[in-house]
Amino acid sequence: MTIREAAGALGAEVLQTEFEDTELSGAYTSDLLSDVMAHAGGGALITIQAHKNTVAVAALVDISAIIICNSRPVPDDMLEAAKNEGIAIMRTKENQYIVSGKLYSLLNH
Repeated sequence: MTIREAAGALGAEVLQTEFEDTELSGAYTSDLLSDVMAHAGGGALITIQAHKNTVAVAALVDISAIIICNSRPVPDDMLEAAKNEGIAIMRTKENQYIVSGKLYSLLNH
């Protein structure tokens, strides 16, 4: 499933659209960026951390998409950083638990 297909299936709004629409092989859910650095590897990051440091960490561990939950506002500097790194930014009204479960089901069908 590609990033755009996942966004559609999740009903997520794609906020940063300049990225390579790669296949998602997995995801990691965390709001602690040091945890993401230590344990995530590729795929999508599901979080409420809507700031440019999240993009820096995502780029460090080869995350290709960040899914911001709970309809949190996403600042312009985060979108600009994601554009520079080629990382998709999506936003959904649902919480991390729901998004994680849905994405797990979509990727493991």
